Amino acid sequence: MLAGENVALGVSGSIAAVKTVELAHELRRQGAEVRAVMTDAARGIVHPWAVEFATENPVTTEITGSVEHVELCGYDGWADVLLLAPATANTIGKVSGAIDDTPVTTTATTALGADVPVVIAPAMHEPMYDHPGVLEAIERLESWDIDFVDPRLEEGKAKIASEEAIVLAVARAAGERPLAGRHVVVTSGPTSEAIDPVRVLTNRASGRTGRAVAKACYVRGADVTLVHNGERVPYADVLSVESAAEMLDAVRSVAEEADALVSAAAIGDYTVETAPEKIRSGQSLTLELEPTPKLIDTVREEYPGLSIVGFKLEAGDDDEAMIERARETLRRAELSFVVANDASVMGSETTRVLLVGPDDVTVREGNKAEVGGHIADALAETLG
Repeated sequence: MLAGENVALGVSGSIAAVKTVELAHELRRQGAEVRAVMTDAARGIVHPWAVEFATENPVTTEITGSVEHVELCGYDGWADVLLLAPATANTIGKVSGAIDDTPVTTTATTALGADVPVVIAPAMHEPMYDHPGVLEAIERLESWDIDFVDPRLEEGKAKIASEEAIVLAVARAAGERPLAGRHVVVTSGPTSEAIDPVRVLTNRASGRTGRAVAKACYVRGADVTLVHNGERVPYADVLSVESAAEMLDAVRSVAEEADALVSAAAIGDYTVETAPEKIRSGQSLTLELEPTPKLIDTVREEYPGLSIVGFKLEAGDDDEAMIERARETLRRAELSFVVANDASVMGSETTRVLLVGPDDVTVREGNKAEVGGHIADALAETLG
């Protein structure tokens, strides 16, 4: 996700600085090179040697005649992005006022002047986060196109965001944004049809591919809505659904303002009338199944101008058969392209897909994060 990117990591004096070592490790796991800058207050919480160990680079703790801030974040400087994590109320206020009295604030002023992208992950007590001056400083910095990773408001504290949220924000800031200004709706995972209050009809889909596509679209600049039967995520607005009908209704509710729909969910083909009470076990039972509406056909009919990417899952077919069936779906629903794959990949960490367009077929394989990136790139190309 961050392969080839240079990240300057500014560490301020919040107790959340103890998380800096693991954050630096995660940035590097995603391919980034990391160099850290620390305030005196941060040095009182986490030792620079620990940060040096995590980054495998010397840590800047003072600005000397070597003008470390310019070497890092000046014109033609080393960094592709400056990440302030954690950022205290003190640091946020100083950065918004161009006050340069710590290595971190001096580096931030330099980055802003040199148009280096800046990402800020605040961490402080909640009353400090609610201070009018802090809120005004955040608003001002956002007006300068600085990206904030919202903290988690828990136990009276504005706790630093998760590593995943921070890394994704850094990747979004550092990379190209071919989907900037676009709203992409992604459906993901299985749907479930209630048989009674405790039993459901469902399938083996994990939702990994759909979530990977949503992440990749976010990193490429899109505003993402994720429709799935799952938890909130840091890279998308989530519409939580369970049944196929609920998923269709959720997509309809946002399709009007969307630029594209990626229909990656494994939507159940059948539903059943739900029994009002738990069905007693130990007896023979016959269920009458009714087909569920086809989401992409319904959405295509109601939103003829929407770019739609379909998914076609087949069991045990060779590539030619998958391509033929994918093109049938492509023509029927007038899709931008179809992602075809074999059912054997359901629930696995890796996948192999065929991106089937009207005139061409591209084979992509790897872990689902990589394949999600390929799908997002193909969507960006389709949207122009």
